[in-house]
Amino acid sequence: MARYEKIVAAIKREVSSIIHDELQDPRLGFVTIMRVELTPDLRYAKIFFSVLGDDKQYKKTGEALDSALGYIRKLIGERVKLRFVPEISFKEDKSSQYSIKIQEVLDEIKKRDGHK
Repeated sequence: MARYEKIVAAIKREVSSIIHDELQDPRLGFVTIMRVELTPDLRYAKIFFSVLGDDKQYKKTGEALDSALGYIRKLIGERVKLRFVPEISFKEDKSSQYSIKIQEVLDEIKKRDGHK
């Protein structure tokens, strides 16, 4: 795995852990970090999240994540060894089709690898 992919995976893992284990904001719903988009210079990261619930729950969760941006960025800096900690922003990912497509691809890989 290339360095870039390792950094993306580490940011995704750490943000998920921080949200689930350390944030105590009652506005947070059941949040899943779907993906992280990182600029090639590693300066900016868009973190896409999904929430179990309706538009109101997305809005409340987005507000909670935005209010915790500084704290989350600080912890990323402590846990992911980078020269510069990327500026982060959270974006809603309401695309259930995206999740379904990912599952289909994973199922296809399992099926293909199982027949070797």
